[in-house]
Amino acid sequence: MENPNIRTSLPDNAYRELKPGEAYEPLMSAEQTPAEATPYSVGVGILMAVLFSAAAAFLGLKVGQVFEAAIPIAIIAVGLGTMRGKKNMLGQNVIIQSIGASSGVIVAGAIFTLPALYILNLDVDFYQVFFSSLLGGILGIVLMIPFRKYFVKEMHGKYPFPEATATTEVLVSGEKGGAQAKVLVVSGLIGGLYDFIVSTFGLWTDVVTTRICEFGQMCADKFKVVFGVNTSAALLGLGYIIGLKYALIIAAGSALVWFVIVPAVGAVSGMLDLHTMGTHLYAMGIDGSNLSTPEGIFQEIGRPLGIGGIAMAGLIGIIRQAGIIKSAMSLARQELGGKRTATDEVRTQRDLKMRTIMSILIATLVATLVFFQFGILGNWMQTLVALAIVFVISFLFTTVAANAIAIVGSNPVSGMTLMTLILSSLVLVSIGLSGTSGMVAAMVIGGVVCTALSMAGGFITDLKIGYWLGTTPRKQETWKFVGTFVSAATVAGVMIILNQTYGFSGEDALVAPQANAMAAVIQPLMTGGETPWVLFFSGAMLALVLTFIGVPALAFALGMFIPMQLNAPLVVGGLVAWYIQRSKNAELGKARANRGTLIASGFIAGGALMGVVSAILTFVGFKLKLDGWAGTNSAEWLALGMYILLMIFFVRYSRRAKIGD
Repeated sequence: MENPNIRTSLPDNAYRELKPGEAYEPLMSAEQTPAEATPYSVGVGILMAVLFSAAAAFLGLKVGQVFEAAIPIAIIAVGLGTMRGKKNMLGQNVIIQSIGASSGVIVAGAIFTLPALYILNLDVDFYQVFFSSLLGGILGIVLMIPFRKYFVKEMHGKYPFPEATATTEVLVSGEKGGAQAKVLVVSGLIGGLYDFIVSTFGLWTDVVTTRICEFGQMCADKFKVVFGVNTSAALLGLGYIIGLKYALIIAAGSALVWFVIVPAVGAVSGMLDLHTMGTHLYAMGIDGSNLSTPEGIFQEIGRPLGIGGIAMAGLIGIIRQAGIIKSAMSLARQELGGKRTATDEVRTQRDLKMRTIMSILIATLVATLVFFQFGILGNWMQTLVALAIVFVISFLFTTVAANAIAIVGSNPVSGMTLMTLILSSLVLVSIGLSGTSGMVAAMVIGGVVCTALSMAGGFITDLKIGYWLGTTPRKQETWKFVGTFVSAATVAGVMIILNQTYGFSGEDALVAPQANAMAAVIQPLMTGGETPWVLFFSGAMLALVLTFIGVPALAFALGMFIPMQLNAPLVVGGLVAWYIQRSKNAELGKARANRGTLIASGFIAGGALMGVVSAILTFVGFKLKLDGWAGTNSAEWLALGMYILLMIFFVRYSRRAKIGD
């Protein structure tokens, strides 16, 4: 029997800043005791963690993209509840999603770093991958919990939280049914089918660039100027939820790199003797052999600038959030002193007790110490230094990862991990550790940190979903450890199997682009070579200037680091949001905006789910892509036409909303 006390629609202040004296009331109020962690929800969550860890590991190693597991898992959870004819499944579905979503973040932490050990022809054991993933994941959880209230409650409405928004809409619409569910299902089917056709069959291209015409090809060849946009329905929906303000800031970072820096470097490389220039670039830590195309210049010059900007923006964020860090430490002291307990809070704001968090943190650091000493290094001084690197970087950059997810839904974990590898390598070399053993140590350290930051960013999404819906944070936090353990074991086994089946070098091998980048960085540091410090420093100085003039440096630096074709659709989505919400009638504008949020969430959900299906088809050997056609100009023109049709559907379907919908 349906409980009449549980609302089925988010309050109107769910996505906006609260007015003075206004409070947010979640769907499941603090006075209620909904079913959450049950044998059913925990069992299904564990099953999702296993299945999606395997699928995400393959896709990530094949193409370098780890799909966000939270949304498809939420869809499956809602579908299973509907098939069972159950009502009031919201609390249980959040637990299923939270446990299962551990898969995506653990996989990202592992595959961005640890395959580099195979690429460098080093020995890799199951326990190395497993413990790197497990310990990093646990660190990310315990370091994020003290900041939960700040990000999800105090900053309510100030961050867009795009992935959390889409997942929440899926869960709410599944619980409610009716018109909202219909909008979500229709948009999910259209967005999912659209992205599936591209990724599986290649009937049109996934990226449209200015090379589509002769003039654009000439600009790319002669002036190194090229503009591209990814035509994915999921990215269009992501841009809608992020909004025009942040999308423009991110795109400004891309514009600086692609329309100023890349053409300037291209012009200089065209005027100077390439041999002489290459010698100078190599001395600066830049390969210099890949400057003939705009994309190559972006990889060699633009991305290092972005990495430096992200690192400096992170440090600035840490300084600015010093008060938040201090208050979290103060809370820890109060609880450890017995002055305050978690039971003082209402159910919807009750975290794990600080004593429990500190105990888990200490136990994790001790386990990491043992793992480094007896499994990797064998030298106590080097082990202690490695442990200090892991803890300090993970602790400081936890809030940076959470900020990035809250703003753009994308965690720049690979950029922060590159900085970790560089810093840890320099420190390890200074204490006498280099060569093969140094590369293994640096990569394992990078794996732990990468997983910790990936988990921190992903976990804040879970906690925001729980805040909107009214679940018990303590239960989310407790069962997240289970999802982490299962995902770490799965990804370790899958990575070894994939290496034995496909390998990471040679013909038909798995590409593992991030891991290859990590290997390329770590080898010269440990065996003698140069690092692009000038570019890192320049990016860092740019972030300082941006901060001084009031521009959000992290969003701008993300734009420099992430390829243009992935940032441009965010602006397109932001413009669609601006147009849809224009209305002289405020209530009508609000109804259209809400309908647009549902459609955007459907696009993201459909794209994510079909990404899983496409990955599975690829894994089992179905090769259905029309590779010859997909590389033609005709396929690109068709992509542009289909993208325009998709936007027309988005706008018209949203503007059909009426007051009261």
